Amino acid sequence: MRFLGVNAVFHDPAAALVVDGSIVAAAEEERFNRRKHGKRPVPFSAWELPEQSMRWCLETAGLAPEDLDGVAYSYDPSLVRPEGERLDPAWEDLRTLYARRAPVFLATALPGLDSARVHHVPHHVAHAASAGLAAPPAGGGRDRAVLTADGRGEDTAHLLGAYRGGELEILARQSLPHSLGLVYEDLTDHLGFQRSSDEYKVMALASSGTPRFIGALREMIAPTGDGGVRVGPVDFAAFAKRRAPGGEVTADHADLAAGMQRRLEEVLLELASWLHRETGLPRLAMAGGVALNCVANTRIAAEGPFEDVWVQPAAGDAGTALGGALHLARQAGEDVAPMTGADLGRGWSEAELAGALEAAGLDYERPDDIADTVAAALARDELVAWFQGRSEYGPRALGRRSLLANPTDPANLDRINAVKGRESFRPVAPMVPAERAGEIFARGPLPSPYMLFVHDVAEHWRDRIPAVVHTDGTARVQTVEPGDEVLHRLLHRFEARTGVPVVINTSLNTAGRPMVDSPRDALECFGSSPVDLLAIGPFAVRRSRLNGKG
Repeated sequence: MRFLGVNAVFHDPAAALVVDGSIVAAAEEERFNRRKHGKRPVPFSAWELPEQSMRWCLETAGLAPEDLDGVAYSYDPSLVRPEGERLDPAWEDLRTLYARRAPVFLATALPGLDSARVHHVPHHVAHAASAGLAAPPAGGGRDRAVLTADGRGEDTAHLLGAYRGGELEILARQSLPHSLGLVYEDLTDHLGFQRSSDEYKVMALASSGTPRFIGALREMIAPTGDGGVRVGPVDFAAFAKRRAPGGEVTADHADLAAGMQRRLEEVLLELASWLHRETGLPRLAMAGGVALNCVANTRIAAEGPFEDVWVQPAAGDAGTALGGALHLARQAGEDVAPMTGADLGRGWSEAELAGALEAAGLDYERPDDIADTVAAALARDELVAWFQGRSEYGPRALGRRSLLANPTDPANLDRINAVKGRESFRPVAPMVPAERAGEIFARGPLPSPYMLFVHDVAEHWRDRIPAVVHTDGTARVQTVEPGDEVLHRLLHRFEARTGVPVVINTSLNTAGRPMVDSPRDALECFGSSPVDLLAIGPFAVRRSRLNGKG
């Protein structure tokens, strides 16, 4: 059976396709329309469907809209609270109207689709399915407790439950307006960053501060003991003045971020402990935008009661497209297969890549081994744009659309932040062979293929890879398995030259732009950025050749 999942209501519109219980394709609309997060996270954008990613998913599988057995729309307007209890009544009616009319809109966008085959899946149920149904087996089974948390769904801010035998049991839902995600979004806005987009910047800034406001925040944000939380009201101006976008980041701002981050971790730990007591299950799966907070994830894994913690790599709202499709497949009796990787987006053949380079009139080469060529460039302290295989689903660059650099030079952190137009306090991540990770990184879960946990960097390695060591001595690690041949070989070739099996990995994009997805995107990014080498499939394009120096 064939099920398409669609996320469209709030932000990060995306589509995913599940065929006979297996994930075939998943992509975010931003990779096609080149608008960061696909669209603005405002109520009146709810009508915007991920039309290009939907069509691409179908084309990838050779399907027409009429071939679909069902379409999941990851928002159920029947669950929206009565008018007098809504968070933003002026806009909620409009958002709800769009969601109710989604079957008609989808049938218009995908001619041939029967609108009766469109099903509204509750937002947090879709998040839960994206985690609990997609998680890999561990300890001999697939039953897992599940925790989802974000800003909001229809009337819910987080869900606690369990998947047993592929069926979801909901144990607790947190009703709005009490929301861990929304209060973190409010702080993001107060600190001069973009709400529903830049929460990761608050997490990074927190490492530079001291949680001296934690006492007051504990009074304002507290678990209720039954799987719920009580939030607010929180007046952030009482702790730090509102920061204008681009304004100076003060010690008060960093301390407030540190306090909020600490309180988020504490509350999530208590919710995880309650969930473990209620379920007795040893394994936890997580999703929702809050689950992208890798510092909190690490504390749950290290200090919480669960033996194994798995986080959906597309944990934000984009992941509800996949979760919705998996939910419908399971409801139809399908035996749903786990997620085996995040490389679910677009890919190009060698012939197509060569054609793109030829069309651009570029002087390129095909070395005997692109991994060895890139390792040599990195050892020379060059920056490398790395474009390989199918693109990633989710916000992390995982060695498909990445910017790579040498971690042994501390100046490379500032260099990369300058190239990408990022704030100076933001770290970059290390990529390491899975079999070597335990020598260099501790505390966080290993392997860590999706860059969703932080790890302590071993003392004797901190001076060897300074560019990837954050101010608190941690790093957000991505481990690479031997089966990922080209990337794994690159790391070992780099170690052969430098003695270090670690490479800097950050997303291949510049400020305000989505991650590179297509060959055209890669060429535009390479042409406009001070990057030394573009490794695109088996081909290499050198900056020196572009400048007539080769």
